[in-house]
Amino acid sequence: MSVLDNFRDWKAFLGERVEQAKQAGMERDTLQNVAYQIGGYLAEQVDPKNDQERLLKQLWDAGDEEQQKALASLMVKLVQDPNNVNRGN
Repeated sequence: MSVLDNFRDWKAFLGERVEQAKQAGMERDTLQNVAYQIGGYLAEQVDPKNDQERLLKQLWDAGDEEQQKALASLMVKLVQDPNNVNRGN
């Protein structure tokens, strides 16, 4: 089973990568830019595997570049809160 099959697993996976990037000294702006690039890749190359991913893709597709960057930033913020990573689907 892929981390993309379960949204909770995806959030945990993303949270681990964000923490690794922070420990490696990546600055917040750089981290958010990487999240934006990954979001663009996922939106174009990966089929959503669950309802949460479909919603994120729809929001991504509906937004302009600024809104997509805000969404990527919110995803980073979401997974940095340990209360959110293990909660929900």
